[in-house]
Amino acid sequence: MSEPVIKCENVYKIFGANAQKMLQDSNGNVDAKTFQENGCIVGVNNASFEVSKGEMLVVMGLSGSGKSTLLRCISRLTDATGGKIFIEGQDLLQLNNKDLIDLRRNKMGMVFQSFALLPHKTVVENIAFPLQIKGVKTENSISKAMDMVKLVGLDGRENYFPRELSGGQQQRVGIARSLAVEPDIWFLDEPFSALDPLIRKEMQDEFLRLQEKLQKTIMFITHDFDEALKLADRIAIMKDGIIEQLDTPANIVLNPATEYVRKFTEEVPREKVLLIKDVMDVSKDNLGDLKVSKDEIIENVAEKILTQEKTVAVIDNNNKIIGSINPTKIINTVFGGRKNNN
Repeated sequence: MSEPVIKCENVYKIFGANAQKMLQDSNGNVDAKTFQENGCIVGVNNASFEVSKGEMLVVMGLSGSGKSTLLRCISRLTDATGGKIFIEGQDLLQLNNKDLIDLRRNKMGMVFQSFALLPHKTVVENIAFPLQIKGVKTENSISKAMDMVKLVGLDGRENYFPRELSGGQQQRVGIARSLAVEPDIWFLDEPFSALDPLIRKEMQDEFLRLQEKLQKTIMFITHDFDEALKLADRIAIMKDGIIEQLDTPANIVLNPATEYVRKFTEEVPREKVLLIKDVMDVSKDNLGDLKVSKDEIIENVAEKILTQEKTVAVIDNNNKIIGSINPTKIINTVFGGRKNNN
């Protein structure tokens, strides 16, 4: 298996004058309350995980859960108090300033809630700006920026100034600007949270389209569970600096690891999240004529399955029957007990 693009080992971020000493004295057993009593705030508590090439890991949690702090540690906008962080095998915490700047300029793209566009520059100039900082000739940087304008669907607005754009359009400029440097790793901190619901949905769809095309390695921060379910390959749910569960959307919904995660997933309409393969049986008995793909979202095929008297065959990408699903299973999944339907 190839080396992970991002790897965190026992990462801690503790704010406060004596954070380092307290972390050493605790032998890694950090109790947020005790630390707080001693004037320290625990931002990230013993985070360990890996992100593979081309994977989108969505980190979510309520405000103050530590998700943005974790992202800032991994991009080294803030220094971790303890642990190790590797980017493509390089020990991030050992890099000197010059190497860190090179890594950020050439490997990482970042998009934050605030668009931070330069008000006196046009759309195309804003997008070209990071390339010019890297020393790319003006002509080449403008040409590349125009490609990005098309990619995010802003053709015809390249000469507008930020004040002439809507919030959603400004956000697209921010995304285009971070993509212009062709980062391998993309950090996005609640990039759509300032947008109204309709534009937000459009941006999510656009984002999925871009990711299908570009296959970046992405860490995406959100506090919106629906957004996480829509975008993520895997989801990490944080609370008080601790990663409570890191798993696929389906496993988080079907098998919440803690009471906190269960509460988070309680209201999720399962049929919108789970695929047929998540709830199918391996038996192939009493099959009717209908066949459904293992990768179909339940919501899309539930009605068809519920009209069948016989068990429905589940097929893989080569049309081979790999299991079955019966109407009762669909009813149990959609309307059954919230805790576990397996």
